[in-house]
Amino acid sequence: MAKRRIIAGLLAGAFVFSTPASAETLKEALARAYYDNPTLAAARAQLRATDENVPIQRSRGLPDLSASASYSELVQQSTPAVVSPERLVRGNVSLAVPVYSGGAVRNGILAAENRVEAGRADLRGTESAIFSQVVAAYMDVILNEALVSLTANNVEVLTVNLEATSDRFEIGDLTRTDVAQSQSRLAIAEGDLQSARANLIEARERYLQLTGAPPMDLQAPPPLPGLPSSPDEAVDIALEYNPDIIAAREQAEAAGYDIEVAGAGRLPSLSLFAQTDYQNFLGSNPSGSNAGTDITVGASVSIPIFQGGRPAAQQRQAGALAVAALEQAIATERAVIAQVRAAFSSYRAANAVARSSEQAVAAAELSLEGVRAENTVGNRTILDILNAQQELLNAQTQLVTARRNAYVAGFTLLAAMGRAEARDLGLEDEGPLYDPIDNYDRVRGIIWDWQRDPEPAAESTRTVDIPAQDGEISTSLPAGD
Repeated sequence: MAKRRIIAGLLAGAFVFSTPASAETLKEALARAYYDNPTLAAARAQLRATDENVPIQRSRGLPDLSASASYSELVQQSTPAVVSPERLVRGNVSLAVPVYSGGAVRNGILAAENRVEAGRADLRGTESAIFSQVVAAYMDVILNEALVSLTANNVEVLTVNLEATSDRFEIGDLTRTDVAQSQSRLAIAEGDLQSARANLIEARERYLQLTGAPPMDLQAPPPLPGLPSSPDEAVDIALEYNPDIIAAREQAEAAGYDIEVAGAGRLPSLSLFAQTDYQNFLGSNPSGSNAGTDITVGASVSIPIFQGGRPAAQQRQAGALAVAALEQAIATERAVIAQVRAAFSSYRAANAVARSSEQAVAAAELSLEGVRAENTVGNRTILDILNAQQELLNAQTQLVTARRNAYVAGFTLLAAMGRAEARDLGLEDEGPLYDPIDNYDRVRGIIWDWQRDPEPAAESTRTVDIPAQDGEISTSLPAGD
């Protein structure tokens, strides 16, 4: 009876909001992945690398200061009649200030800034994708635990049925065929139980991979917020907030600036310069003048006349890449629209299946009770009981699977709409959120050549020391049952 109450609880309570204080919730699982998933950490590092393109491009328009020094000695003189200094120390300091470069610097900076925006959108997309995977893994653990419970319960029921059938065969009430049918169904159920446990192990290992910790008493998740009422509403939101669409648009805009950068190679460039030269013969100059300083200032203009067609080829190449980026933006938009519509349809269909399965479970339970009762008076066979038991199991399996599919499809829909990120899910309650603007603001104004970050080190934890997961489940009843 206790086992049946557990199964009933799995069917009635699965995927309904419940968060006991001692249990692990979906929000906690998402937070763990947010702070400890290596794929997400790598995406953040990749964005920090993209941030550096802005100061790199800006450096092309900043002054360039350099210095050089040399020391030389005259070891052998080829013309004895000429007396030259024996030693020479020379120093040089040069300053070059770019004034005009055909717009290459300005457009290069704009392109880099657009790619930073695209990188931020890509990071948002990675975050949503990781969260979608975590939700699927979380729900798969719950689903497969329910399926193991259902299958284990089916094995117990069929075991008892086989014992009763064998007893009735011994007294001549049933035939060998009835016993064989019971044995066959039990053997199949035992095989199904092994498969269910293997699937549970796989789900738990996937959860461990994504979150860095094994699942511990996962609780049913909360209702999904902000689901749209129609696919058109979902598409409208996605077109504005989907990170993949935003990233593709920013990349296309950046490619437009690349055309101007390539075209700048045909335009004149102007720079100012100043140079100081110092030389000292260290008392070895026979003429008596041993030291001197020259200071030179001026302007330099470079006017390209012929470069073998390279600037034109580079600009045509940049134009073709810009067209490719524009087409990719449309392709991304199409893909997102299809994903949103499909997710909405899957969510609606899974909910409909769940409602139908609830009715099917209730009807199958009633049918099984009726068949068992009719068997006692000889109106039903053992095969009828076995078939009714199998129909009940099928309905129960379909119910928990549909509830899992509905939740995952709903979250996938939110992710495609751009509404499944850390702030949308309230993860700031679990700790500070990563702000990509902080790093951008830190590096964009750095002009010191010796500014370095700490040595590279991984942030995520490894899972090699965590024991392998098993396919067992707890059969204890919740407190108060």
